[in-house]
Amino acid sequence: MTTDKSRKQNVTISLDRQTIQKAKVIAARRLTSISGLLAQQIESLVGDEDAYERARRQAVTDAFIKGMRGSLARRGMASELERDLDRELE
Repeated sequence: MTTDKSRKQNVTISLDRQTIQKAKVIAARRLTSISGLLAQQIESLVGDEDAYERARRQAVTDAFIKGMRGSLARRGMASELERDLDRELE
């Protein structure tokens, strides 16, 4: 995540007073502000989503390649796909 202050933008949220008081305590324990606490949590959430999406795409790709290998193997063409894939990965 980028931390360049010139690229940051403020966000306004509304929370009930009790939640704000509890957030102040949590932020103080972590030596940060409520804003810093929220920024860390949102950046973590976004990072988790990005990692999930990369893993999902890789799983789909892996399943496709496995399916293609099986299909080509049944047709006696698996070695051609292996050579093509090896060239792509070089």
